[in-house]
Amino acid sequence: MERTKMELLPNFKLHRPKDLSSALKLKSNEPHSRYLAGGTDLVVNIRRGIEQPKNLIDLTSIEEVQEIEETKSGLAIGSGVTLNRVRDSAVVKKLYPAVADAAKAIAGPTHQQYGTVGGNICLDTRCLFYNQSEWWRKSNDYCLKERGEICHVAPGGKRCFAAFSGDLSPALLVHGAKVEIFGKNGAQEMDLKNIYKNDGLDHLNLQEGEFVTRVILPKSTANQKSRYKKSRIRGSIDFPLAGTAVRISLDKKKTISELSIALTAVNPYPQIVSGLEELMGKKIGKVELNMVQEMVQKQAKPMRTTTVSPWYRRRVVGSISKKLLNELYSELRKAN
Repeated sequence: MERTKMELLPNFKLHRPKDLSSALKLKSNEPHSRYLAGGTDLVVNIRRGIEQPKNLIDLTSIEEVQEIEETKSGLAIGSGVTLNRVRDSAVVKKLYPAVADAAKAIAGPTHQQYGTVGGNICLDTRCLFYNQSEWWRKSNDYCLKERGEICHVAPGGKRCFAAFSGDLSPALLVHGAKVEIFGKNGAQEMDLKNIYKNDGLDHLNLQEGEFVTRVILPKSTANQKSRYKKSRIRGSIDFPLAGTAVRISLDKKKTISELSIALTAVNPYPQIVSGLEELMGKKIGKVELNMVQEMVQKQAKPMRTTTVSPWYRRRVVGSISKKLLNELYSELRKAN
């Protein structure tokens, strides 16, 4: 009987503000409130008893967050734009292909009609011991992220290792994306990488009431070869066990002039791979591909947050990175 009760949504009040300022005011005035975009993750967590907000602030009626717009500096994508629009956008596919890849890889086609850019960027971190029903978590003792005092992933540690599993963020990161944040001081821009913290319990660097309104992709990384790929248990629906985005460009000598790689699902935050400057001015061969694979595997630090072992996810993310780099480099060489 208890299990059946926890599968029902609790009572809450739904608000539908029409503009950014009204949304912020509601968040300030309403206790125990949460912003709601597509709801494909938050509503599931509410049903499982993980989240129990008394107020939901639905952002889907705010026109300012619904547009994909080409600007002088690049491309702006509203946080309320649904994933299927990003997936099918001709301008996104042409200018920032990894972003379209990532949108297409998220969950399934039905979810993509409701899930949003902002929701996937701000996706809560996930863990085998956290994303369960109330009766399961209560029976197995609550964890550090939810009413408990211990991280079951690393019992000897004092921090949460739940993994960030959004697909869009690594694709946006390799293209040098910024985000526009709206809060009590108005709208402000910051690098996308700076909104994340290496903490599964508190992974977003946003102040109380702030929310993402737009993603801004710079013109400087447009029209470059990029791709996103992930490993998951099933061919659709599942969150990534490990995911990689790669962007690359070559100079006239067919050597690397720009290279960026970002990872997801192997840390509490989407991670930009460091050390790639060693490959600038070089052609890619077996030695360089193996070097990249080793770099990725050393920097990826998955924990026991899924049913799949950490060592497997580490090896997989290295292999995906190596494969994507090889594919993109080969395509560029043939095209030039």
